[in-house]
Amino acid sequence: MKAELVPVCTAWILGLLLCLGPAAAKVCGPNMDIRNDVSELKQLRDCVVIEGYLQILLISNAKAEDFRNLRFPNLTVITDYLLLFRVSGLVSLSNLFPNLTVIRGRVLFYNYALVIFEMTDLKEIGLYNLRNITRGAVRIEKNSELCYVSTVDWSLVLDAVYNNYIVGNKPPKECVDLCPGAREKMQICEKSSINNEFADRCWSDEHCQKVCPSVCGKRACSDNNECCHPECLGSCTAPDNDTACVACHHYFYEGRCVPTCPSNTYKFEGWRCITREVCAKMHIWIHSTIPFIIHKGECVYECPSGYMLNKSQSMTCSPCEGPCPKICEEKMKTIDSVTSAQMLEGCTVLKGNLQLNIRKGQNIAAELENFLGLIETVTGYVKIRHSHALVSLSFLKSLRYILGEEQMPGNYSFYVFDNNNLQQLWDWSKHNLTIKEGKIRFAFNSKLCASEIYRMEEVTGTKGRQAEEDISLSTNGNMASCESHVLNFTSRSKIKNRIKLTWERYRPPDYRDLISFTVYYKEAPFRNVTEYDGQDACGSNSWNMVDVDLPASKESDPGILLQGLKPWTQYAIYVKAITLTMLENRHIHGAKSKIIYMRTDAAVPSIPQDMISASNSSSQLVVKWNPPSLPNGNLSYYIVRWQQQPQDRHLYQYNYCFKDKVPNRKYANGTIDTEGGTEPTKPEGSVGEKGHYCACPKTEAEEKAEKDEAEYRKVFENFLHNSIFVPRPNRRRRDVLAVGNSTVTSYEKNSTTEDFSNFSDSERDDIEYPFYETKVDYKWERTVISNLQPFTLYRIDIHSCNHEAEKLGCSASNFVFARTMPAAGADDIPGIVNTKEEDDGVIFLGWPEPLRPNGLILMYEIEYKHQGEVHRECVSRQDYRKNGGIKLVRLPPGNYSAQVQAISLYGNGSWTEMVSFCVKLKPDVRNNILQMVVAIPLALSFLLVGIISIVCFVFKKRNSNRLGNGVLYASVNPEYFSAAEMYVPDKWEVPREKITMNRELGQGSFGMVYEGIAKGVVKDEAETKVAIKTVNEAASMRERIEFLNEASVMKEFNCHHVVRLLGVVSQGQPTLVIMELMTRGDLKSYLRSLRPDTESNSGQPTPSLKKMIQMAGEIADGMSYLNANKFVHRDLAARNCMVTEDFTVKIGDFGMTRDIYETDYYRKGGKGLLPVRWMSPESLKDGVFTTNSDVWSFGVVLWEIATLAEQPYQGMSNEQVLRFVMEGGLLEKPDNCPDMLFELMRMCWQFNPKMRPSFLEIISSIKDELDPGFKEVSFFYSEENKPPDTEELDLEAENMESIPLDPSCALQNSEHHAGHKSENGPGVVVLRASFDERQPYAHMNGGRKNERALPLPQSSAC
Repeated sequence: MKAELVPVCTAWILGLLLCLGPAAAKVCGPNMDIRNDVSELKQLRDCVVIEGYLQILLISNAKAEDFRNLRFPNLTVITDYLLLFRVSGLVSLSNLFPNLTVIRGRVLFYNYALVIFEMTDLKEIGLYNLRNITRGAVRIEKNSELCYVSTVDWSLVLDAVYNNYIVGNKPPKECVDLCPGAREKMQICEKSSINNEFADRCWSDEHCQKVCPSVCGKRACSDNNECCHPECLGSCTAPDNDTACVACHHYFYEGRCVPTCPSNTYKFEGWRCITREVCAKMHIWIHSTIPFIIHKGECVYECPSGYMLNKSQSMTCSPCEGPCPKICEEKMKTIDSVTSAQMLEGCTVLKGNLQLNIRKGQNIAAELENFLGLIETVTGYVKIRHSHALVSLSFLKSLRYILGEEQMPGNYSFYVFDNNNLQQLWDWSKHNLTIKEGKIRFAFNSKLCASEIYRMEEVTGTKGRQAEEDISLSTNGNMASCESHVLNFTSRSKIKNRIKLTWERYRPPDYRDLISFTVYYKEAPFRNVTEYDGQDACGSNSWNMVDVDLPASKESDPGILLQGLKPWTQYAIYVKAITLTMLENRHIHGAKSKIIYMRTDAAVPSIPQDMISASNSSSQLVVKWNPPSLPNGNLSYYIVRWQQQPQDRHLYQYNYCFKDKVPNRKYANGTIDTEGGTEPTKPEGSVGEKGHYCACPKTEAEEKAEKDEAEYRKVFENFLHNSIFVPRPNRRRRDVLAVGNSTVTSYEKNSTTEDFSNFSDSERDDIEYPFYETKVDYKWERTVISNLQPFTLYRIDIHSCNHEAEKLGCSASNFVFARTMPAAGADDIPGIVNTKEEDDGVIFLGWPEPLRPNGLILMYEIEYKHQGEVHRECVSRQDYRKNGGIKLVRLPPGNYSAQVQAISLYGNGSWTEMVSFCVKLKPDVRNNILQMVVAIPLALSFLLVGIISIVCFVFKKRNSNRLGNGVLYASVNPEYFSAAEMYVPDKWEVPREKITMNRELGQGSFGMVYEGIAKGVVKDEAETKVAIKTVNEAASMRERIEFLNEASVMKEFNCHHVVRLLGVVSQGQPTLVIMELMTRGDLKSYLRSLRPDTESNSGQPTPSLKKMIQMAGEIADGMSYLNANKFVHRDLAARNCMVTEDFTVKIGDFGMTRDIYETDYYRKGGKGLLPVRWMSPESLKDGVFTTNSDVWSFGVVLWEIATLAEQPYQGMSNEQVLRFVMEGGLLEKPDNCPDMLFELMRMCWQFNPKMRPSFLEIISSIKDELDPGFKEVSFFYSEENKPPDTEELDLEAENMESIPLDPSCALQNSEHHAGHKSENGPGVVVLRASFDERQPYAHMNGGRKNERALPLPQSSAC
């Protein structure tokens, strides 16, 4: 009872909070840090939303009674994270925060949104109203008394369940963990499957975990299981009401949840909208002296990276040109260590002078680049002296200007003196430097070649400023190979992860000077490395080096085989000759090659990582994984294989009637880390807790995994302690502790398998079940495996495959074991129990086996009653397989009733219906003799009559065969057609000689479609390219007439956005229909050709929002024309829209394209094919089609355009789609879909047909976005688009049943109503002022006698 009252109380409290409105809803923050004393919790009084984090920690010496009177029912949302750490006396959070519903996780605590750590007295979490953790994972660790951890299904609360870390709590076997109703054996809480365990889900023994109905999809629900408004998050107090939300999916504004902030308001803290005035005062409310600013519609603490505060408008940001400037003022900044360089980190302008004096250090080049790499301008001079640790100045990668406002004595702005190892200034091909004032001076740089200095003169604009002695040729480059010969590679090849190189043999002036060669190589993702990257004179070098001796033969080219390289990795490589430093005319000769780049071959990828699986139904398993750590190529797809596992041997061998028990369910070891360390039950015969056994030694991989986990724990605990115990200044609004990566739920792909026989087909425990497999695109790291056996264990293997899979194969598999959920009613015995009296006092009871039981039937229990006394019997699996039932023996005479139930691996099935039988008294012998005397003559008489009857029948049959089989039926005129059915040539007739057929375009409804030339069919055009539809040669006369009548429907159409009929050739054979040529085919194929990852990509870009809106307007215009002419299309989809040469979209020709996409249709109940994925709820339910149902289909077409023709409701079967749509389900918003387009879709998908806009209203809402040419050709802007003079057709819901679906019914009554001609095609309905009553789907069950009923849609498969 207590559990049942909780939702009512919760709803009342939440409703009261919402009624108070935003004025009374207290927002606390920016953060709440509760520590040291229980009384500090009073800060949370009246808080509804905590803007920031909530930390409750370091409260010692508190007792449970200290928390009993503390209750904060108003608190519903925490925008950052909740942390509990070392709070004594706190037993449960259920009383403290009974209505906490959402933790948004905007800022995370080391990737976690909920952290419960070292809470020694906590016995249960108890946050029974927690419905949503928007971002981040859960870490529950080292809580020695904590139970009810494994009873919570965290997948109902957050997406990234695999990131949860739940260890070190109270062992599950020491916890009772009984959910509400368990003691009374009542089913109160919902069940779900986690780690192959199907069990009740609850927070405590008083509170169940809330599970929303499946009809709500991803929407939240109220405590009464009513679906909330899509903008609600967590829960609500009223259905479909955006003012009744507990929290908002997007933003909160003036008591309402909105998808985006209204104009003149700004997003704040990721959850609410505020005005500019409120944003300006925000610094006062959070006790800060720095005002907030507005940037990209948000009120933020400071400008983001790449922006700076706009001086003219103090509350706005302006983009920086390049890196944002940071001016550092230093009269003379001397850099002699990494520590001193760190003082200039982030500086872009140095107002003063820069002096480098780096004599030693570790990893100097990288460190200097990190701290000095952003400096762009030095206003004074640059002096580099005695810096023996420097090899290059490339660490000053951003330096562009030396202004020389202050100069050294001698007017020097750039002074380089006594740097023994300096070899390169900058890579002048990529670096620009300007010295505006002053000269340059170089001396005693023994490895710096003069050519490098002269190049600097040219680039910096200082050439001609300095005297000859300012660049000393005798002291610069005197120890370097300044005249370098360029070595050319003679061959380059690669084999797997090896690279083989040879290069020309270098011949210096004196051959004895050549000592050897050195090959330098390193990984280079981009082709922008230089020889001196990451290199300094203290030994730091990012290049790998290999020495190569001179070849023995002077005629051979030197070479090397680089081995042990990473597969599919680009390497930068160059070769340098090592020579004696011999002076000759002040020049030292050397040689080196240019840097080349080579990529190693692809290799087999590593296995997929982090596999997890869960069951969401009795026939499906959901599998997720992460990509391989080493793809070793371009990842292409995954192969998912699954195999049903045989049951354990002992399940077949044990007689569970004898054992008098049902075994505990078995689960696969090591499938998914269980929360709290739950272990599978050990089979009988295994070593118990008191048994002695030796632990197997751990493998190297296991030891490494344990070491990694220990290291991760250490890092987390260090972070925790540093965050908590170290005093910090007031937090700035943009500070983040550790922002985890956003969780992306990838799209689900469905995979199915054939139904396999259940265990009753075989008693062998070693049966080998086949593997099934499917391919999953590399973008989707999850799949759904369907059509599985209930409560059955499966092994699932996943292989990674890259672009070389056909040549190299795929990776080894990573695998996981998972069990499907049990199916309701699967263990029920089908049919009835049969009784048979076999002997005196012996009754045999027989019954059929359950067809697809939950795992395996272990035994059957029989209960029979006699004179009020109940008896029970048990039949083991083995006995049933042998006898098919049970013999009840030594039964006293009398009336009996019996029932049977099956007991499976999962549990008990339902009892069968009671069957009654009677055991009679043993008859007297004399009576038996008398009965025999009477019975034998009677039996002989019956036998004689039977023989005579058989002889007569055979004789009569022989005579009848001589007269032939069956009855002859005569017809006066079997080839008769009524005049109404015949096609009469009219003004549309085209002479056959004017038509020329060129090439095939594809197969149509009646025959082949060709591209051809027609003469004189279009005014002012001598020849016109056309599409020519034909009828098959074998077609009957009736089919030819139907072919022409279908084309006649389009004679009435004259709209730019509807495909035009140009003519008919009915005289002679074959019959031809001439249509407007749509060169780019149907819209579905055209959209798919725009996908960037398809082989058929046409090279065109994906459509922009403007192009999508243009397509929508053209389709809506064509449909509004049909609507104005009382036509209902009934099959509007991308496949039935056509695209012209100039990319105009038109409504198709009602039949040409449907056979191509036959799989888009579904046959419901043996009727015609239906496009269920495009149909409205009322059409699916009642079979009525109206303009309103066409609008629904139009919304699905918009969804196809946004997804480039993906299949709607992908992952669902047609039956599931039918139920889903009729129950109010909608398609989800496509990835990267513009809000404007999605809002248009949602308008078209109103469940009430009357609430949907008309096509004219749709065009009116987007007309400003359409091309100017639309006005000239559209129906919308034409004179025809006028309000009708006659009364419109009543399309109220109660009158919809009167609309016919079969065109034949319109033909019968054509003389009784006005409007267009009665000709109609297979894809449209003519709407008239009155109609004959027809049953829903009547057109799919045949029409009048001798008529062919036209299906919806027409398909050759019908």
